[in-house]
Amino acid sequence: MARTKSENAQPEQDKSLSYKEYRKALFDLHVELVKLQEWVVQTGSKICIVFEGRDGAGKGGTIKAMTERVSPRVFRVVALPAPSEREKSQMYMQRYVPHLPAAGEIVIFDRSWYNRAGVERVMGFCSEQDVQTFFRAVPLVERAIVESGVILLKYWLEVSPEEQTRRLESRIHDGRKLWKLTDMDLKSYSRWYDYSRARDEMLAASDTDYASWYIANSNDKRRARLNIISDMLQRIPYKQPARKKVSLPKRQKADGYKEPDYPFKYVAERY
Repeated sequence: MARTKSENAQPEQDKSLSYKEYRKALFDLHVELVKLQEWVVQTGSKICIVFEGRDGAGKGGTIKAMTERVSPRVFRVVALPAPSEREKSQMYMQRYVPHLPAAGEIVIFDRSWYNRAGVERVMGFCSEQDVQTFFRAVPLVERAIVESGVILLKYWLEVSPEEQTRRLESRIHDGRKLWKLTDMDLKSYSRWYDYSRARDEMLAASDTDYASWYIANSNDKRRARLNIISDMLQRIPYKQPARKKVSLPKRQKADGYKEPDYPFKYVAERY
């Protein structure tokens, strides 16, 4: 497997991170994410975060950890399906542009326009000319995005072949995860080195000073989530907005109100 310099610089951790340690660290990061959310709303800032990586690299889990305590009206996750026939006839970036953030929004792409450089290329859904056209265009498009005032962050989650195998096999045997395993995942699994070559060329063609790629070692899911969220927070110049002290008002008196005598259909208390 071709490894990036960033990946080689991240040694495997000897000591596993306990669930208690993980949740404590994540709690602190959630507090900062709420501060970020308030800052984005108050300042009208625009943030776009792109997550890419192989199947099973941990993109979905990282996004879930990032968004579980914030407002979906501010943090908006975009995971587009396969393009329609009409979308296939459009300019390639056209289907992604409407999802970019407006003022006061943070948009997270669970896979993005980089599908063209990855799965579409490896699985033969586009021509090599299409890929090279994409490589020429994407730095220009991303420059336009950044110059429009968007903070653009791009993360590649790097997982080892052994860990990917373990995770994909767990999807086969876990009824909660069956939906995550598609025919495309199975076809892609056998083409590890085709994806490695595609990844290497993608990073070389689209890593710019205004839209850099950040590589995260994701073999340890918990550490990867914490590291990525922490890194993202450090790259955004947010400040904690001033807040008024909040206290609950007095609740009104019943003033003669009585619960109705009505045969409600209650949910059975099985647990």
